[in-house]
Amino acid sequence: MPAEELVKIISEYDALMIRSGTRVTQEIIEAGVQLKIIGRAGVGVDNVDVAAATRAGIVVVNSPEGNTIAAAEHALAMMLSLSRYIAEANQSVKSGKWDRKKFIGVEVYKKTLGIVGLGKIGSHVAAAAKAMGMKLLAFDPYISQERADQLSCRLVDLELLLQESDYITLHMPKTKDTYHMIDAKAFEMMKPTARIVNCARGGIIDEAALVEALKQGQIAGAAIDVYENEPLEADSPLRALDQKLVLTPHLGASTEEAQVNVAVDVAEQIRDVLLGLPARSAVNIPGLYPDALEKLKPYLQLAETLGNLVSQLAGGRVDFLDVRLQGELATNNSQPVVVASLKGLLSQALRERVNYVNASIEAKERGIHVIETRDASANDYTGSLHLEAKGSLGTHSVTGALLGSSEMRITNLDGFPINVPPTHHMLFTLHRDMPGIIGKIGSLLGSFNVNIASMQVGRKIVRGEAVMVLSIDDPLPEGLLSEIMKVPGIRDAYTVTL
Repeated sequence: MPAEELVKIISEYDALMIRSGTRVTQEIIEAGVQLKIIGRAGVGVDNVDVAAATRAGIVVVNSPEGNTIAAAEHALAMMLSLSRYIAEANQSVKSGKWDRKKFIGVEVYKKTLGIVGLGKIGSHVAAAAKAMGMKLLAFDPYISQERADQLSCRLVDLELLLQESDYITLHMPKTKDTYHMIDAKAFEMMKPTARIVNCARGGIIDEAALVEALKQGQIAGAAIDVYENEPLEADSPLRALDQKLVLTPHLGASTEEAQVNVAVDVAEQIRDVLLGLPARSAVNIPGLYPDALEKLKPYLQLAETLGNLVSQLAGGRVDFLDVRLQGELATNNSQPVVVASLKGLLSQALRERVNYVNASIEAKERGIHVIETRDASANDYTGSLHLEAKGSLGTHSVTGALLGSSEMRITNLDGFPINVPPTHHMLFTLHRDMPGIIGKIGSLLGSFNVNIASMQVGRKIVRGEAVMVLSIDDPLPEGLLSEIMKVPGIRDAYTVTL
């Protein structure tokens, strides 16, 4: 669909799913006033203005694993084609020739393969190349030595990889750091027998430098699937090179299986986001990576609920939030939990406008000071979350934990131990621990036709101060909270809607 047409209709939609052919510009994003998510059915999101989407609070997701096998197999196919002149030999035979001497190739067995980027795709290439008897070097500043050892890869710096490799395959995203990573200087470092494959992103290789390196015989060959400008220009110098170069039209993810996998993956994430759940592969939510998300998912809902609760207790103008991760929760990536807490904290003021993308931005713009602390010692629960907020109604705190895998419990309120599940409508009171006060509150609610679903009292010492937590079926009628405050012994009372 042309961009101008998309701009005209996008305001009616909550979600946008695209492949590589659609460019989602700032203009389209600004027109999408209802957009909550942009899903890219594939890995690269360089056709989406992610910064503009983040400012607008729109989640951008991709499918980093749906085409892993397809992309890895294409890189291997390109490497083998380059080694045995498959494309040229095919064309020669079809044109009526039988020129065997012209197409004497080389074996990959016992050759050194340099893998630049040892993520999902690079790892699969490594496993297949090892099975073919290749020696493996890898450059990836974000991969651990342990992971490299598992893949039988020797971790080296990029310069050494370029110098020692017989084959080089690229599996890095295009960023300001990787743009033209392979330039004229890099080609000078390579062996004259080296061959390079790029099935990752156009722009990682300086195409002008590649053309010159092939012409001058600095390297033996290249196989390219991605380009700085796509489709490749008709007059591109790459098209004029001889059998040293294999070109394909961005086919890395072009298998029947991969096309289905990425579409289903992104569709499921769109469904989750529209249901208010986090996406497993959001590219603009800091720290929310698929592996970490699986472990943290139940805690994110807990964090959001506690954030919502403590914001109502502390009052609308919160200027301070302390997020304390306790027990096993303290050993995990904390950033998603902090973001979920802020989302809950701001949900009363911003409603649908706040989400996992813009919660941190909105908090910063409102001057909310966030402190994060960790306490790995576990008490009554293996993992729990404590939030403390200072707002217009004072400083309040709440602690919560999970029973089993997903059942939420509020375990502490302002220092008073309790154990209650959060419910839609709740009433909290601070009162003197004295006989008859529970009955008075119950009678008062009954006189206003308010039904109590459950009730619990938490106290520190007998006849001291205590909190009472009531789950009620309906919101309190107007004026009832004022009547509750008149009951002798009641120090404070709050209603909360979750």
